[in-house]
Amino acid sequence: MNDLNNFRYERKFFISGITNSEIESIVKLHPAMFSEIFHKRSINNIYYDSPELNNYFDNIDGNLQRIKTRIRWYGALFDEIKKPVLELKIKKGLLGKKLSYSINSFKLDNNYNTQKIAHVIQNSEIPNFVKTGLKALNPILLNRYTRKYFLSADKKYRITIDTGQAFYRIGSWHNLFIKIMPDDTNIILELKYDMAYDNDARQITNLFPFRLTKSSKYVQGVERVFVQ
Repeated sequence: MNDLNNFRYERKFFISGITNSEIESIVKLHPAMFSEIFHKRSINNIYYDSPELNNYFDNIDGNLQRIKTRIRWYGALFDEIKKPVLELKIKKGLLGKKLSYSINSFKLDNNYNTQKIAHVIQNSEIPNFVKTGLKALNPILLNRYTRKYFLSADKKYRITIDTGQAFYRIGSWHNLFIKIMPDDTNIILELKYDMAYDNDARQITNLFPFRLTKSSKYVQGVERVFVQ
């Protein structure tokens, strides 16, 4: 965790009270000349945590060093999940990096349970230390959102805009996925860039009419599906 190689800055803006179209207009009119890249796509995640929700409380308590574990895939939320990736999201303050491992395909439907996904993990070609660490964790939250991507003209700064979040609680056995907790009003804008470009980043953020915030989709999801 002390090696900062491959870490990047991730600065988030949690935005409400303004439409997605208005936010995109503000991004495109920024002096850094952001333009849309790639294509809009749906992102799906299964988040892991300990039975005591240690990862959740690490975030709430503001621990600077923490690890978030998730399975991510793109496209359809249910049925046959192709090309899923197990990610360890390592955070050190505002810096973050990911360790990513391809895992075997699996099916997400009404027959899903934690034993089945554990079987997928154990039979995938990933490091043993990752498999061992996952034995102490459980999948507890499923979420989905739509993401758009933007890049500055100098190609140093990337922005993502996430909308239409939805959360589902994951239990150990019976998962019908019929109780959805949507969030159609809040939008998350994230500015991402390499450490070498941090000195000029303030010029980027200061020209946005948004306030930098501490925002975690995982924390939002836990508080929606476990508290409400």
